[in-house]
Amino acid sequence: MKELMTLEPGAVSLAAWRSIYFGAEAVLDPSCRPVVEASAATVEAIIAKGEPVYGINTGFGKLASVRIQDADLATLQRNLVLSHAAGVGEALPVPIVRLIMALKLASLAQGASGVRWSTIVHLTQCLERGLVPVVPGQGSVGASGDLAPLAHMTAALIGEGAFIVDGVTLPAGEALAAAGMEPLVLGPKEGLALLNGTQVSTGLAFAGLFEAERVFQAALVTGALSTDAARGSDGPFDARVHAVRRHRGQTEVAATLRALMAGSAIRASHLLGDERVQDPYCLRCQPQVMGACLDILRQAGHTLLIEANGVSDNPLVFAAEGEVISGGNFHAEPVAFAADMIAMAICEIGSLTERRLAMLVDPVLSGLPAFLAPKPGLNSGFMIPQVTAAALVSENKQRAYPASVDSIPTSANQEDHVSMAAHGARRLLPMAENAANVVGIELLAAAQGCDFHAPTRSSAALERVRARLRDDVAHLADDRFFAPDLAAATALVRSGVIAATAGADLLPDLAEAA
Repeated sequence: MKELMTLEPGAVSLAAWRSIYFGAEAVLDPSCRPVVEASAATVEAIIAKGEPVYGINTGFGKLASVRIQDADLATLQRNLVLSHAAGVGEALPVPIVRLIMALKLASLAQGASGVRWSTIVHLTQCLERGLVPVVPGQGSVGASGDLAPLAHMTAALIGEGAFIVDGVTLPAGEALAAAGMEPLVLGPKEGLALLNGTQVSTGLAFAGLFEAERVFQAALVTGALSTDAARGSDGPFDARVHAVRRHRGQTEVAATLRALMAGSAIRASHLLGDERVQDPYCLRCQPQVMGACLDILRQAGHTLLIEANGVSDNPLVFAAEGEVISGGNFHAEPVAFAADMIAMAICEIGSLTERRLAMLVDPVLSGLPAFLAPKPGLNSGFMIPQVTAAALVSENKQRAYPASVDSIPTSANQEDHVSMAAHGARRLLPMAENAANVVGIELLAAAQGCDFHAPTRSSAALERVRARLRDDVAHLADDRFFAPDLAAATALVRSGVIAATAGADLLPDLAEAA
């Protein structure tokens, strides 16, 4: 049975959004109904007065000066959705679209968008019954909101486009009928409320953040394991070193590394006759680099949490005053900045990991057999996996260039500055996948390196991780087809198994992005 997450509009926790992304079912708190109905009543009152109000009885964007007659208001909203459903490219993954739907639901339920309660119910039922709209991933510039992808989501609700149901793509009308539902008939302003807003950019950025968190935690574990494999020192992780610098993330990462290595006999062997005075930066500076990544991920999470709990469509309905105000909350600049920060953190996590891997395969630096091969020369060992890691790190470097510094005018220069938040957020999942592969390769290499120290063992936490890896991947005695090993190790990273095996209580998380 699926975990249930109750959406209390405006007050959903980061942990709840994370759970929804990873498969929990979103359920709306029904106590929001009165504010939703008051907002819809305000829209009806404005129509009754006959005054022109943007988004209700006018055209859109550059056509805002065109007045629409009452008899055409339903057609206006339907035409808006159909004309804006102009996205292209590969469809977004189902978990992300479900998260987008939940984000939109939480926004509309705050009573600032003018939609009817029946529309809220329709969207809720689609989520409950597993109807996930097919949403192309490309077409948003991050202002005026994520118009094209959200239009595809909305088109499915009204019986156009398609849904994915249990992995099968069906025409929207057919899927709705099979679920015992009628297509949604949009009321005044509802099409605009559904397709305006930053939910696609925010959902993609959230997904990138949550995947990055798992990669980050696994990289702390593999970093500690590599330190043991290289018989490195834990002196640089001493709490006093980090207390005088005062960065929260750095202090927590150092404490994590100390905890992961506590009781390691390999670590103790370093103290007996090791002539090295200092380790390479890839080992010694883990708290400084990974701590900075943790801090920046938390800052990005803080921004995204605010965005997720806000209202970002336009215009906004203020029922208490009976007013509708056109503003710019759809501009996703905060999300774009957050996505750029996440991209930088992912890039650096992978970069530092690859440097540790390169150190391990170099016998001069690591003191281990060349390329971690028991019989180097006859065997190439980890020579090419390190090359693969280098390729992935370089690919992430190319992708990490800030998207938020770009802009291009749209809508006949009415929308003359845009955020590119969707671009910035959409790259995060492939970047996180690249970084996970790099960490997976380090996991294999670090475990192989520790094998050479047998019978001397690492700490209890790290030995648990090695044992879990060995359940899926054997020690590399001679060269073999390597790709399945890489895939198995990366799966352990991406699933969170590495972090869980080491001990979730030892590892820092986003901690509500505090």
